Amino acid sequence: MKKLFRLALVSSLSLMCFSCYYDELYIEEIPEIPEDQIVSFQDDIQPIFTANCIGCHNTTIANPDLREGNSYNAIVPDYVIAGDAENSELYQKLPGIGHQPDPGFTLDVDEIALIKGWIDQGAENN
Repeated sequence: MKKLFRLALVSSLSLMCFSCYYDELYIEEIPEIPEDQIVSFQDDIQPIFTANCIGCHNTTIANPDLREGNSYNAIVPDYVIAGDAENSELYQKLPGIGHQPDPGFTLDVDEIALIKGWIDQGAENN
């Protein structure tokens, strides 16, 4: 019985280790926001923060405070370089881009694209 158990264990471990192998990690491409599409902080960005981020970013657990009414002043200009999403700390630390520590979720590519587009459009409080 012990031999059978060991054989089953070794076989299972072998299958687990070698059955799924990927040469590259697939990263979904972030779509570009069209230049004629205006991204609104109040209508597009704040709802993303409210739905995903304020559980931690509410002044009690993590900074910046992303609650409605506080978020814009908390992130601009300390975390956002208007017109330059790639070099903005906010963009660099988004879940799905490079958030540390892992919040347990990622933003979808459309949400990330909206935040990137908003910053690249000048990070207006609109």
